[in-house]
Amino acid sequence: MKKYKLIILFLFMGNYLFGQTSKSIGEATSQFISTLSQEEIELVSFDFEDSLRTKWTNLPIGLQKRHGIRYGHLSENSKIAFHHLLTTLFSSQGYLKTTSIMVLDDVLNEVYKEAYERKLIPDEVYQEIRALNWDYGNYFIAIWGEPNLQDPWGLKFEGHHISINLSIVGGEVSLTPLFLGTDPAEVTISKYSGLRVLSKEEDYGLLFINSLNEEQKQIATLSQEVPGDIITNPSNNQRITEYQGIKASKLTTEQKDILMMLIKEYINNLEHAKSHKYLSKIEESGIDEIYFAWIGSYKIREPNYYIINGPDFIIEYDNVGFNNDGNHIHSIWREKGNDFGEDILKAHYLQHKH
Repeated sequence: MKKYKLIILFLFMGNYLFGQTSKSIGEATSQFISTLSQEEIELVSFDFEDSLRTKWTNLPIGLQKRHGIRYGHLSENSKIAFHHLLTTLFSSQGYLKTTSIMVLDDVLNEVYKEAYERKLIPDEVYQEIRALNWDYGNYFIAIWGEPNLQDPWGLKFEGHHISINLSIVGGEVSLTPLFLGTDPAEVTISKYSGLRVLSKEEDYGLLFINSLNEEQKQIATLSQEVPGDIITNPSNNQRITEYQGIKASKLTTEQKDILMMLIKEYINNLEHAKSHKYLSKIEESGIDEIYFAWIGSYKIREPNYYIINGPDFIIEYDNVGFNNDGNHIHSIWREKGNDFGEDILKAHYLQHKH
């Protein structure tokens, strides 16, 4: 009897926390909006049904124009309010990864400037790089609809190597697709040498693949070239429907633990209530139905790729680099069927005939 009471209490607390999360996100978004001028509000505001809401890219501003308000143009008060908003979406881990990727754009400029001054890259290449317009301020915010507890609304924060796509319907929150990337994966030039923003996505992936015996490695490893990007990138309409690689049911207990460490590295980027709810879902259904596939080298700083494909989610990681040096990470977390809040919107529209 005590066991069932604990389960009921756990479910109640999960739903309560999740409701509080959507409320706190809405309040933080409204507070951010209140710091903007009327002109800025017009720049940041879009209809929820706008087709731009479901388009995303990780390209720098020099290659892909963004819509909304530029982060770098915000006042200090607005920046403070927006950072508070980010902390309602993410754990401290996810928040620091996101903001560190922004900083990494300035680091990237410094790295290439120093490489150019050392005559490691020619003038023509350096000018092409500068035209990509990497900058800490070159990230854009768009708000879809109006933050409230009744109507669907959302937010996009996007720029080079970041695409955050928030959808809220009532008390339900979707934060997928969530793209994070780093270039370089490890800084090797300048005073920032050694900086690795997405270190554990790389380290735990290598730890897992190298925990497999030779027979397991053969099953997990796909015999093809490392893709130049994640397969579900925005310019590719391909959907991953086939399960490939090794099934978690074929792993030892220790190997399953390492795989869960890797999965948690992605899910724990989310604010606690969301990550807790999703991890509970995985633990309830069991890890055995999850597949892991690998392409490429088993060593660090060499090109490789992995995909973790579960019944309800996909994680992709790609590390190639322009020089094929395994030093440029793209990663994505997606809930199957719930990109841009697709599932929670379906449920909402069934309950509320429009």
